[in-house]
Amino acid sequence: MSTDTYRHERLLAALRAEYEARFPASKGAHARATTVLIDGGSHGARAFEPYPFYVREAEGAYITTLEGHRLVDFWQGHYANILGHNPGLIRDALVDSLQHGAGLQTGMFEERETEFARLLAETTGAERVRLTTAGTLATMYAIMLARGYTGRRLVVKITGGWHGANPMALKGVDRGASGFDAVDSAGVPEATADEIVVTPFNDVDTLHKIFRSLGDRIACLIFEPCLGGAGFIAASRLFMDAARQLTTQYGALLILDEVITGFRFCAGGVQRLYGVQPDLSTFGKIVGGGMPLAAVAGRAEVMAVAGKGAKNRVWFNGGTYSAHPLTLVAGQAMIAYLRDHEDTLYPALAARGAALRQGIEKVFADRGVLARCTGHPNDAIGGGSLAAIYFPRRDDMHPQSAEDMTDPRLSDVRLREEGLKLGLLLHGINVVHGLGALSTAHTDADLARVFEACDAFAKRLTA
Repeated sequence: MSTDTYRHERLLAALRAEYEARFPASKGAHARATTVLIDGGSHGARAFEPYPFYVREAEGAYITTLEGHRLVDFWQGHYANILGHNPGLIRDALVDSLQHGAGLQTGMFEERETEFARLLAETTGAERVRLTTAGTLATMYAIMLARGYTGRRLVVKITGGWHGANPMALKGVDRGASGFDAVDSAGVPEATADEIVVTPFNDVDTLHKIFRSLGDRIACLIFEPCLGGAGFIAASRLFMDAARQLTTQYGALLILDEVITGFRFCAGGVQRLYGVQPDLSTFGKIVGGGMPLAAVAGRAEVMAVAGKGAKNRVWFNGGTYSAHPLTLVAGQAMIAYLRDHEDTLYPALAARGAALRQGIEKVFADRGVLARCTGHPNDAIGGGSLAAIYFPRRDDMHPQSAEDMTDPRLSDVRLREEGLKLGLLLHGINVVHGLGALSTAHTDADLARVFEACDAFAKRLTA
């Protein structure tokens, strides 16, 4: 064991002990949860070692734990809460709807569904929309539509790209012993896995090779314009343009998974900033206003495959709770607000995001710790409110793919995922995968708390 490894192991052990001392009520709550829930909950991304803290309330930029600790939160509902937790805009709209007889599911057609779909189409440039309840389902339906429309089977996706627990894209998500070539879950049929082709992000040459070799069999290329689970690395303009050009050339469909990026950088899809119109897009998170709402939107000709008169019909029924009245109320209020305040809201978020990233890097540098943030502007995105801290082995490392962010030879992955998480929590900051998402509720004072927490963690790293 190297000296650095030994020091980090000692630090992690100390951080775990301090965490347990600071969050005792959550320890008991989690012990009770594990007696009835697998691993104590219903989503793996919410769990961490030694156990997760439990929340009793959330408001704006803050969450309050069972112990009464008020944390500055950058997880923000899986990055969905761009206005912060429980914003008055959404809360008031929901209460008003319930008080006027529109609330629980009816299972009927309602004009509100049309109004929401029209608003989503107008802000994203899509011709047709269909709703469902989760981003996972949206990406599943999008791939089914691509296969139904093209009559082809192969799905090309990005290493590290996460499209939910969608069996048609559940390959190459996590780094394994041999890289990103493995299926990420039991229960995915071998035949399904064989129809998934994985390629590195921002690697235009490899993408060209795949299409030259398999182009006439490819139904779609699907990717996130900004890799959510792999450090918020954004697509280069060159890669985005190549994706659009190759899918068009070979008769495949381009699907942009905008579940995270939709309405995060502008009042629409980030595709607008790239000047690219995909064949299909998937949306979720922000568009639901904190409620379970997702959508597939795209070209009318492709979306028509879900219609009852289609020859090769795709059975796209969004589920019992699709177009739930309250989700539509929240979603419509959210999108309309973001559209109406686009000119001021997004520049302010981008400016605060830049201050956050630059401030974090300076704090670590002042302590002699090599740390960087993703989320800086690239050749298409002028700025944004997403960021992840990482600890590169070399000063000249500039990650462009999931391979870069997850290779322990290139950066200290464990320090980011475990040490940083606990170290910042002990100083009142909640982060996931290195940091997370800003909301309009975060203030300069909150950023100052982040810098103080990072400084305390950096001090321990160099002790």
